[in-house]
Amino acid sequence: MRGSHPLGVLLAIAVAVCTLVPSAVRGQGGSSAYQAPRTKEGRPDLQGIWQAVNTAAWNIEDHSPDLGIPGGQGVVEGGVLPYQPGALARRNENFAKRASLDPEAKCYLPGLPRMTYMPFPFQIVQVPGNVIIAYEYRNATRIIRTDNAPHPSTPPFWMGDSRGRWDGDTLVVDTVGLNGRTRPINGYVANAVNATPESLKVPRLPSSDQMHLVEQFRLVGNGDILEVTRTITDPKTYLRPFSNTVHLERRADLDVQEYYCSDNTRTKDEGH
Repeated sequence: MRGSHPLGVLLAIAVAVCTLVPSAVRGQGGSSAYQAPRTKEGRPDLQGIWQAVNTAAWNIEDHSPDLGIPGGQGVVEGGVLPYQPGALARRNENFAKRASLDPEAKCYLPGLPRMTYMPFPFQIVQVPGNVIIAYEYRNATRIIRTDNAPHPSTPPFWMGDSRGRWDGDTLVVDTVGLNGRTRPINGYVANAVNATPESLKVPRLPSSDQMHLVEQFRLVGNGDILEVTRTITDPKTYLRPFSNTVHLERRADLDVQEYYCSDNTRTKDEGH
């Protein structure tokens, strides 16, 4: 069982970056000639355990080390997120209070695409009509329907509603119905301390309930790298759509374990 001790997470990501990034770089070099294996249904086989070994969970822009944040290179195309002016101001305000205001500290789901960036392994399982992602972090499960079913007209979810289709060797996933309560991309959302059911209904920056996420998953290297490119559209928060790409390592040495989350914003006398 893994817990949520922040120092342990930072040490783990530091060790992973030092030990795994060289193999990721080597794997990317042979991507053009690689042919993905197939499932029984003839689809590219993305199954296995994967893990992000970068610092995108903390910031997808270039950033220096700070309190609780390891430094790292950005993954967003163009280097800078195209914030609306009001969104940028709120991001900067919440960043200064991140120890208590990041919803991740309250054991809320971090949303998409941040969930996939988190430095914890997750497992992909493919069955006819569905691609299932079982995240160790928060014990969350994401079901991506690939049977051509449309998005339903339902209330928004923490992880939205995802529908996938195959474009050659690439799984293209369209996600809508995100509730705007999470910090899925960058910056810090002020919805963690003294939150009430009513306050949680208010869309929080740096995302909104109009966010639309399109992801492309494909195997590169020798099949030991899962390349994920994302395009995010959110007119309430960003001036224009933007994209970023991350490379995830295949982790045959790991299992997806039970995750215990401790609310880091509570005082001892509040209990858990």
